[in-house]
Amino acid sequence: MRKIATNNDLMTTREAGETLGVAVRTIQLWVESGVLPAWRTAGGHRRIARASVEKLMAERTQMLSPVQSTSQKNGLLPAPVKLLVVEDDPDLLRLFAMVVEGWTFPVQLTQASNGFDGLLAIGQLHPDMVVTDLNMPGMDGFQMLRSLKKPGSGFETLAIVVVSALDPDDIKARGGLPQGVAFFQKPIDYARLEDMVRLQKSPHSKPAKNFA
Repeated sequence: MRKIATNNDLMTTREAGETLGVAVRTIQLWVESGVLPAWRTAGGHRRIARASVEKLMAERTQMLSPVQSTSQKNGLLPAPVKLLVVEDDPDLLRLFAMVVEGWTFPVQLTQASNGFDGLLAIGQLHPDMVVTDLNMPGMDGFQMLRSLKKPGSGFETLAIVVVSALDPDDIKARGGLPQGVAFFQKPIDYARLEDMVRLQKSPHSKPAKNFA
């Protein structure tokens, strides 16, 4: 006989947010995007399995551990730029870490390997900028961007740079990129990217141009 879920087995979005240390709107975004499984009661309220929340808590510590630059480790420079890179190629993730290590300003680099983990990291860390691939297993970059940029998500103004082997015509054929999302075709121009990341701490920085 299947066990019937009790109130102790279920959590509201507010309870899940308090447990995970994020806003209720972030929980709603994770639920709507499929990052956190949930269902609605007859009255229309979301309910989340406590086991799902606990599993997410157990997984996020390793995933959200930042890769710090040498200057940040040594405590030489304050207020790092919080940069999230979403990429499924482990070699490219290692390359990103090596490149960021050589930048002359402090960066808190966090990495994720797909759109699901990217949404989780964004909701938890609120990065200054996200650099993301498009073709990834599970939730791809297109799906992640649609979730982030839809009205009411709370992340409409987040600075995002897409890096992809797809050309602009391929991207347009798949629905294009949201307004304000910049596009770099692989191989990445790291010098140009460095300039864009550096501007995220400038009071005069402007949203990135949409090239797709």
